[in-house]
Amino acid sequence: MRRASLAALLLLATVSPAAAAPAEAPSRIFQPSDIFGLEYAGDPQISADGKTVVYVRNSYDIMTDRAKRAIWTIDTATGAHSPLVAGAGSHGSPRWSPDGKRLAYVSSAEDGRPQIFVRWIATGESVRVASLPQSPGSIAWSPDGQTIAFSMFVPSDAPRLGAPLTKPEGAQWAEPLKVTTEINYKADGQGILRTGFTHVFTVSADGGAPRQLTFGDFDDRSPLSWTPDSRSILLSARRGDDWRRNGNSEVYKLSAADGTLTALTNRNGPDDEPTVSPDGKLIAYTGYDDKLMGYHNRRLYVMNADGSNSRVLTGSLDRSVGGPQWSADGKSIYVDYDDEGMTKVGRVTLDGRFSTVATGLTGEGMDRPYSGGAFSVADNGAIAVTVGTANQPSDIAVVQGGKVRQFTRLNQSLFAGKTLAKVEPLAVKSSFDQRPVGAWLATPPNFDPSKKYPLILEIHGGPFAAYGPAFATDVQLYAAAGYVVLYTNPRGSTSYGEEFANLIHHNYPSQDYDDLISAVDAAIAKGFVDPDNLFVTGGSGGGVLTAWIIGKTNRFKAAAVQKPVINWTSQILTSDGAVTQSKYWFGKMPWEDPEGYWKRSPLSLVGNVNTPTLVVVGEQDMRTPVSEAEQYYAALQLRKVPTTLVKVPGAGHGSYAVRPSQSAARTNAILAWFDRYRAKN
Repeated sequence: MRRASLAALLLLATVSPAAAAPAEAPSRIFQPSDIFGLEYAGDPQISADGKTVVYVRNSYDIMTDRAKRAIWTIDTATGAHSPLVAGAGSHGSPRWSPDGKRLAYVSSAEDGRPQIFVRWIATGESVRVASLPQSPGSIAWSPDGQTIAFSMFVPSDAPRLGAPLTKPEGAQWAEPLKVTTEINYKADGQGILRTGFTHVFTVSADGGAPRQLTFGDFDDRSPLSWTPDSRSILLSARRGDDWRRNGNSEVYKLSAADGTLTALTNRNGPDDEPTVSPDGKLIAYTGYDDKLMGYHNRRLYVMNADGSNSRVLTGSLDRSVGGPQWSADGKSIYVDYDDEGMTKVGRVTLDGRFSTVATGLTGEGMDRPYSGGAFSVADNGAIAVTVGTANQPSDIAVVQGGKVRQFTRLNQSLFAGKTLAKVEPLAVKSSFDQRPVGAWLATPPNFDPSKKYPLILEIHGGPFAAYGPAFATDVQLYAAAGYVVLYTNPRGSTSYGEEFANLIHHNYPSQDYDDLISAVDAAIAKGFVDPDNLFVTGGSGGGVLTAWIIGKTNRFKAAAVQKPVINWTSQILTSDGAVTQSKYWFGKMPWEDPEGYWKRSPLSLVGNVNTPTLVVVGEQDMRTPVSEAEQYYAALQLRKVPTTLVKVPGAGHGSYAVRPSQSAARTNAILAWFDRYRAKN
């Protein structure tokens, strides 16, 4: 079979005799081109008095095929909604000054390089506070409002091996050798890493020269938290022996005066996200004791300001928590957590009592329905959150006293007059052990339950992640093309407890296959799914399971294996996640257990595959490297199984669907492939 290009597959999916005719009216169903019109909210920051929310408004520029970010503001009393920082460049990371009179943010408006700006709210004037050579992160105001702390990458000299030759003046030589000595020398989305480390800096809020506070061959890049006296900064970092090969991080106290660094925690496991109580007496942080399991619940801890008397507050909560924020009175801590695919905000008192205070949070991912969301808390207990549904990307709402006020509806005009897929939960029990399995069904627009529809099983990645009732362009486009879409949270998924996630510990893939097939059978039992018209796809961990499924059964008419792992030995030794995956997912190195690695590799089942299979991967993927997809494609070609390889130009693992045109083209390519093998009723 000839190799099809992404553009050709996009054409195949979108052009037909009917589609080629001029449209008489806008489509009443969601179309690939509608991706450019989507907007979504992120990073809400509510002022201390609760009167104003600023947030990052994300949209897309159809001319540049890229996302745009602007900072907007909401008056919570009147609902007035207006741009605060917009125009040329990208603008984000808004953070209120302690008195609420200024706003720090990061913008690339002036010369294309991200810089820290401060805006005076009363006058509307903005000033760049420093000229930074690299992009800043983790910006945080000192409580006295005089200083801003931030993190920034500091380049260092690349290693050399052997003396370089002296190039004659004017000569045009090849690039010099690239030498690395690091175990982690590349990263998805960044490529081959520059030599250097991320450190903590401060700069006057009125502007001036930045001052570097941390040094050494270590990375300091966690959220930063000042002590109430503005003399110290709390951070998390991996600075122990052999830190590159383990996940142990500690909470450190950093003197803003002289850079003295004091470790406050010391255990085998990560300690992250430190934040100081309003009175400065306690520090909240998240972490866990590392038991070398595939998944650990991240728990909330508090300790005294000197690191003594550490104790866990969420030991009885069988969920991971994150993003701790203190209440103004210092008597409780707010956290986010995922519960059965849905993100919520909880409040934890210092004696460990837990209550849920906000639900329905959604994140910034658009292509697939992953759980997620963001929040911030005002002194009066009002909580600004990003909220959404399966039919609405993230908007901004404020929750207080159990009441929810939604202030934005960013996609109201885009969705006006359109019929979207309806998404409902599906009850599933695994055929393996009768465990309940979280699942959702999306039905096509103008759905008729008396008809039989083809079904697409969409499988999430991770594998330690979760889908939920969140908006997803892939789901909407599959449904708009006439498919019922099934997505699930099989064993190994998060948000169902530590035991459920670790059912695949050193055993992945395994009975997650049974969970997925049980979900398909449950969908068929609804009566409107054609059992002879089934299709399957998924990316990353979902790509692993898609390849695994078609190696186990011929029930599916066609498959699309996206950014997969095919051979665990080559994956471990070529991925940017080599240390984590070998240590936690296998417990042994490939040469110590070659049989175990092969047994869990989808490539071991390729001899069983007869399903026509599309293989899709980003050209710059370093998480599940391109060579994994190429191995599978070559194996299918050698077996003469119908197959096509599609590469997304310039895309990595995490940026696989960032460019709207590529996201639409990839979805259209998958639909074109499925339509080729779809039985027409």
